[in-house]
Amino acid sequence: MDMRYVEVQGGRLPVRTRDGSPAALVFLHYWGGSHRTFAPVIDRLASGSAVVSYDHRGWGAARDLPGPYGIERLADDVLDVVRGLGLGRYVLVGHSMGGKVAQLAAARRPEGLAGLVLVAPAPPRPTVDAAAAEALAHAYDSRATTGDALQHVLTHRPLPADLREQVLADSLAAGGDDARLAWPRHGITADITAAARAIDVPVQVLAGRHDQVDPPASLEADLLPVIPGARMTVIEDTGHLSPLEAPGELATRIDHFTANLPSARP
Repeated sequence: MDMRYVEVQGGRLPVRTRDGSPAALVFLHYWGGSHRTFAPVIDRLASGSAVVSYDHRGWGAARDLPGPYGIERLADDVLDVVRGLGLGRYVLVGHSMGGKVAQLAAARRPEGLAGLVLVAPAPPRPTVDAAAAEALAHAYDSRATTGDALQHVLTHRPLPADLREQVLADSLAAGGDDARLAWPRHGITADITAAARAIDVPVQVLAGRHDQVDPPASLEADLLPVIPGARMTVIEDTGHLSPLEAPGELATRIDHFTANLPSARP
């Protein structure tokens, strides 16, 4: 992956890219993740697609970018990256929070967007109340709380030691409380149903059978009826962190989806 810097609001965003064709895959990570979350999936792609991956504003390599850090600004960043790299045709691949950001970006019907892959996405219609969101806000308070969330909520099976350490490090890599708390305090409870109804590209939803955060039943009730034409596939033997738990299956599904996209919007 090559490193490039793209102008976004407030500064420059470090972006990792890999050349390929025909459509670029733009990967958007979950709350507390990083560009590294999708690395095992990217390594297993067989399609030869171009790849774009970066840390969200306020996290990891982008921790010094100023706020606001809400999902609307993160969607702005997505489209700034697309324009800055000159992507002519691309697919957004969003995981969890990144999936909700991808929905907002797609709802603006940007030129060149060919499709969406939503991996365990936060649905447009909120499924948690304020009390649950406030409890979530403390998930990354420390290494101990992060480890507890990883073991009991985020995964179905224990991760290998190196990936577990990666998740712990990424989850604690916010640039400050404003960045860390923007999702649980605001983003997860934001209702973007009206915006999501405007999405006009093919949408593949990939849900984890044992996901405790965004389970298949929740996505079936609160996402599929909202986004026109969305189709869901359930990935077996994985929890919420399917990019790390089932990267081969995700890569296969993404390859299949991109290979069968129409050549242009109707």
